[in-house]
Amino acid sequence: MQHAADAVGSVYGTTPDKGMLQVQETRKEFEGNYTIVVFPLLKISKQSPEATAAAIGNYLQANCAEVERYNVIKGFLNLVISDAFWLQFLIGTTIDRQYGYTATSEEAPEKMIEYSSPNTNKPLHLGHIRNNLLGWSLSKILSAAGHNMIKVNLVNDRGIHICKSMLAWKRWGNGETPESSGRKGDHLVGDYYVKFDTEYKKEIKLLTAEGMNPDEAARKAPLILEAQEMLRKWEAKDPETISLWETMNGWVYDGFNATYQRLGVSFDRVYYESQTYLLGREIVLEGLRKGVFYQKDDHSVWVDLTGDGLDEKLLLRSDGTSVYMTQDIGTACQRFEEYNIDELAYVVGNEQNYHFQVLALVLAKLGYSWSKNLKHISYGMVELPEGKMKSREGTVVDADDLMDEMLSTAREMSQELGKLDGLSPDEAEKIVQTIGLGALKYFMLKVDPKKTMLFDPKESIDFNGNTGPFIQYTHARICSVLRKAAEMGIEIQTSNNRQLSMINDQLNNKEISLIHAIYNFPKTVTGAAESYSPSLIANYVYDLAKEYNQFYHDYSILKEENVNIRQFRLILSENTAQVIRTALDLLGIESPERM
Repeated sequence: MQHAADAVGSVYGTTPDKGMLQVQETRKEFEGNYTIVVFPLLKISKQSPEATAAAIGNYLQANCAEVERYNVIKGFLNLVISDAFWLQFLIGTTIDRQYGYTATSEEAPEKMIEYSSPNTNKPLHLGHIRNNLLGWSLSKILSAAGHNMIKVNLVNDRGIHICKSMLAWKRWGNGETPESSGRKGDHLVGDYYVKFDTEYKKEIKLLTAEGMNPDEAARKAPLILEAQEMLRKWEAKDPETISLWETMNGWVYDGFNATYQRLGVSFDRVYYESQTYLLGREIVLEGLRKGVFYQKDDHSVWVDLTGDGLDEKLLLRSDGTSVYMTQDIGTACQRFEEYNIDELAYVVGNEQNYHFQVLALVLAKLGYSWSKNLKHISYGMVELPEGKMKSREGTVVDADDLMDEMLSTAREMSQELGKLDGLSPDEAEKIVQTIGLGALKYFMLKVDPKKTMLFDPKESIDFNGNTGPFIQYTHARICSVLRKAAEMGIEIQTSNNRQLSMINDQLNNKEISLIHAIYNFPKTVTGAAESYSPSLIANYVYDLAKEYNQFYHDYSILKEENVNIRQFRLILSENTAQVIRTALDLLGIESPERM
């Protein structure tokens, strides 16, 4: 980019504005490595696109050692970078676990990212998987880009939803526990949430059969009235209610933690809405006293956002209880007080876009200058081939069940393809775990977060497509090559640069493409961090693996007779494997050495 700016300045005597310079990768069908789009520069050159491109190309070829030649296609200047540049980059750069990373300053402000945010009335489901994987991967990518990261979870552990599970357990549980039933704690509590809903619908149906309209029946059904009374007892700190709440939530937390561990995600801090909702309530009441909010005749508290193009938003119910917005106000204030953060990012589905727009506005009206530093990382829903998930009829796509299915499919396909041949049972199971979870994570993260995605478990474990197993297998293939080189007594050395530089006129296009891809990895990490999109890393590493496989198919490595070329190709393979490892790690995926 700087060379392009210098060329324009020298040729036309005017330094172009940043937005006028557009440099991109050259499309595969044209010769070149980088392309300068010259159309925005015509205001400076006052020449045709072709003449402008040729003038800049001539300057770069004459004054920039890296540019070997160029060609012009209409208003596009395609630059061919010299083989010597690519070779010197490869043998002169340390490609290790920190390659692509930006150094982090301990004094720099922190970024906080919230993800998961489950309710304690049911287990984690398919949507939570995308949420957790996005949050975890983004925390790693932003950390790689030089940010100090704090990973947090906000557990919705209070409210009518948990009271429904509690009431159903009291009515029909007969003292059942995770230990007595062999059920995972979050699954057990979720069963009783479904049980409540089943019995509640029966009561509504009975009341409507007696002549009550459906809306009134839903409000006056005995079960919902009893659940509401249980919530009031909880807020009044009734000892029996609190004890049951703590017991059942404890079951759920044990279940959640097992799922988190299996997914490979964790948190630096867990917040609980039961501990923050009162803080939000006090902040709202203070806003009411200052005239920021207003109170209706039923004593409910509202904020008027019509002047901001939105509507009126409830902040406290007529009985004084909090809503989600109130709790988020309190939690946000607490976090900015506790930590030196310059950004608070929420990984939450796109159905909550309006909620976070309102949250930032309300906090701004309360006078919090940091309200502009809230960011909603909005993502689309996940669907399966069978259709959308449902959450109340017991047909939710459970996270644990989905992971079990992924492992089963990985085991079946690996056995069919002979990937487990010669491995001990423990080694085979480790490979199955790595492939199954790698397939799940990659498939979830390769799609732009903003898009709704269709997740097909079988398609995700295809060893030949744009999948995690394909990339993992490529890594294992390279490791196999390096092991065989060691067995043959071949030592991989980068110290003899003069010897390796002798082959710079013998590089082929596949080798240059691989080096070019490795060169672009740091830029990819930066782009993924700036756009909050792990999909950039995912699709990058797929393209890198694909490039390597084409190279591996077309050219010999260990059987290459020219010692210098063989040494170069081993270095190229070793560095490709390292970048694959780093990229997959940013996605939370393991890189097996054998498959």
